[in-house]
Amino acid sequence: MDTRPVASARPADASYSAVTERLVHRAREARLAGGRTAAVPRAEIDASWDRVLRSGIDPEQSPESRLLETDEIEHRRRGTAIGEVMPLLRDGLATIADAAQQIMVVTDTEGRVLWRQGHAAVMRRAKDICLEEGAAWAESATGTNAIGTALAARTPIQVHSAEHFIRALHNWTCAAAPVRDPRDGRLMGIVDISGPASTFHPATLALVGSVAALAEGELRGRHLVAIERLRSVAAPILCRLGGPALVVDTHGWLAAVSGMPPVDRLPLPKSLQPGTVWLASLGMCRVEPLPGGWLVQVAEGAHDGPPRRVVLDLSRERGLTVHVTGPVGSWTRRLSPRHAELLYALALHREGRTAAELAEDVFGDATRTVTVRAEISRMRRHLAEVLAHRPYRFREGVGVEIVHPDEPADLLPRSTAPVVLRARMPAGTV
Repeated sequence: MDTRPVASARPADASYSAVTERLVHRAREARLAGGRTAAVPRAEIDASWDRVLRSGIDPEQSPESRLLETDEIEHRRRGTAIGEVMPLLRDGLATIADAAQQIMVVTDTEGRVLWRQGHAAVMRRAKDICLEEGAAWAESATGTNAIGTALAARTPIQVHSAEHFIRALHNWTCAAAPVRDPRDGRLMGIVDISGPASTFHPATLALVGSVAALAEGELRGRHLVAIERLRSVAAPILCRLGGPALVVDTHGWLAAVSGMPPVDRLPLPKSLQPGTVWLASLGMCRVEPLPGGWLVQVAEGAHDGPPRRVVLDLSRERGLTVHVTGPVGSWTRRLSPRHAELLYALALHREGRTAAELAEDVFGDATRTVTVRAEISRMRRHLAEVLAHRPYRFREGVGVEIVHPDEPADLLPRSTAPVVLRARMPAGTV
């Protein structure tokens, strides 16, 4: 059967084809009935519908949700860095949204609406679909919509009319983009423009994405200013110290260094406290707070020998960790499923693996060496004292223990890596 994306029927001008809308509607009805039509929705909408169907959301339900209390909204506003760039978002989007008979909506990382501004009549109309401060707009609450789907896919998206999963939203159009903190790469929230379906314009998504990028650029500029300020504080301190030391901001970005090679960024524990601490990339260090950052002094003999023991805990799918114990300290780091697969393969092959062999272990494809090298490089930022390369392996003298789940079949249950699939087989199975 010749299937084609519904988006191919979308015209280049500001209107949204009635033919396209009918095709989307038919595709949605067919999906709800367990089938498919010849014309399929755009890939990102198709993937969202699949997620929402699995979650069991009723397509006929109301978009209403329990609103956060006012004090909770204020608490979340103060706790998110996206609040720092709200003046820019208002200048870049709210005025345009008002003129276009739409509203600007800004949410936190859970999809809760923290701010909204725009056309007064549309603001009143938005209350009918609970698009108001404190409401939940994640996919798990409101189905396919620009806010929730941008949050789930971590990418800008426009959702129009019948592309919404819940029927009550079919009279609306929306475009949203994630906003990330350039200091650590973490998602800060979602910025969105929404309005009646009649206000659809194909350029809206580009506008929202551009303003989101401007907001990130504003934070990046402020970060550079803060680093320069910290550098002016650090310079006289480092001049008085003996031995290797560096000064980093609260996100680990380097401001100044003395007696050791510079690094762009120092991986820091999530809850760093003043005092003596083991840092994976430096060994034992003494850490002291500075205005806007940390002074890190590397202890004498910090690199005298690697950590002695590594515990790779794969016993729980949602709690994959690596625990490293050294001569003067220990630390634990959570693992992504991909990193767990790679470390598992290295734990089974203590003699080491080439990039091609690891690609075969994890992907069943020895040609995917670029991906393997990139992932190992990411891991070594935090586990440099544990992992060696040429070939990739755990360092000599490091004891490695794997904590398996009670049932072999529960080992990384979502993994399709050949090295994991073999381990799940009952003993004696060919």
